[in-house]
Amino acid sequence: MFPAVGFKGKRVALFGLARSGMSCAEALRLGGAEVLAWDDSDPAVEKARTEGLSVTNLHTVDFRTLAALVLSPGVPLTHPEPHWTVVKAKAAGVEILGDTEVFARSIQDTGARLTAITGTNGKSTTTALIGHVLKHAGLDVDVGGNIGNAVFNLRPPQRGRHYVLELSSFQIDLMRGLSPDVGVLINITPDHLDRHGTMENYAAVKARMFARQHDSQTALVGVDDEWSVAIADKIHGGANLRRVSVLRRLDDGISAPEGILRETVEGKVTAEIDLRAMPALRGRHNWQNACMAYGAATAHGVALDAIINAMERFPGLAHRMQEVGRVGYIAFINDSKATNADAAEKALASFERIYWIAGGIQKAGGISSLQPYFSRITKAYLIGVAAQDFAQVLEGKVPYEIAETLPRAVTLAARDAGADKDPRAVVLLSPACASFDHYKNFEVRGDAFVDAVSRLPGAIMNSSEI
Repeated sequence: MFPAVGFKGKRVALFGLARSGMSCAEALRLGGAEVLAWDDSDPAVEKARTEGLSVTNLHTVDFRTLAALVLSPGVPLTHPEPHWTVVKAKAAGVEILGDTEVFARSIQDTGARLTAITGTNGKSTTTALIGHVLKHAGLDVDVGGNIGNAVFNLRPPQRGRHYVLELSSFQIDLMRGLSPDVGVLINITPDHLDRHGTMENYAAVKARMFARQHDSQTALVGVDDEWSVAIADKIHGGANLRRVSVLRRLDDGISAPEGILRETVEGKVTAEIDLRAMPALRGRHNWQNACMAYGAATAHGVALDAIINAMERFPGLAHRMQEVGRVGYIAFINDSKATNADAAEKALASFERIYWIAGGIQKAGGISSLQPYFSRITKAYLIGVAAQDFAQVLEGKVPYEIAETLPRAVTLAARDAGADKDPRAVVLLSPACASFDHYKNFEVRGDAFVDAVSRLPGAIMNSSEI
């Protein structure tokens, strides 16, 4: 925790008392602001009171007396309609910003550096990977934002400290002054249209990542979707633009269409990394994350050998295609985060001989869309309430067994995979379902998978999972 600067002696309203709101309220108070904090949720207000935060009903406040409204990113700014605090702030001509904007202002001129990552998909893995590579290279790094710690729970700014922040579109929408040393846009696909109204508005918010950058800063932009291409094409005369693709080789940029990362400058390859054997970076989506991490690391002066060494040791994010251990040559992959078929597709596309654990509470459409990947599945082990429905889809196409519970599925899959002589064999938990029939959330389900694997005879767990 450290003080927020720029609001000393001023009245600041803060709406939203979840994790980031509580942290920002305390930072503003430490910085000398008079903080008027509130939430529409009575339990949140009471919790704030019990934790010692002074709360004020903003319905009773004259917004003309305020210097700013700090709004939780989860609160509607524009769509489907502005929150009542937003209406009052705009009527009073009061600045509206988020905790990440307050943070960005507080680290200005401190010598700290900011790497900001956004995109529809892959933000968390890319953020974690960039943080891992920079730390492995010996830099002073804190990782937070939309992943992990709220920004004001990070260490105080100082010269040479690197902040690596995942930013959602909601957060960027409240960051009018965003100007990262390295800005990363991974991709844009339809999402959060209930909050942004149209794809045009959603893409425009993402584009703010680069709007205020200058020529000593770096813009990394994925160019495998038309929305991101349009954003890249509009970056002129500001940041150093580096385009990224995993669908085609670029004559000028960073690309990895076959899993070989290459940086090319005016047609000449200047760096190359083979990503295909890196356990935590399997699949085209992870190659894209790796390209972004490479670009960010080199922008910060990290040498190629150090990047390769760090990527080889990246453990991956928990519950996202995470290799948690092995029994002999059989790898056990925790992809519990795959709560629908679209998410499971990425994992199925990343392995060639799969003993697949699937099931739970299925989403609309079930697993029918995964049929192009059935040839990769040696056998399936079905759990939860979706087991019978999944069995009907797999009948005659993929051998399966109704395991009912996750621990039993792990035991059965380990038995069958252990008898397989193919070194490509993996046991993959990628459920394509929600967890709520047996587990509180996907994290608890993933932890149960790790526990079951650890109990297998001969299991050697990755160090992060012991």
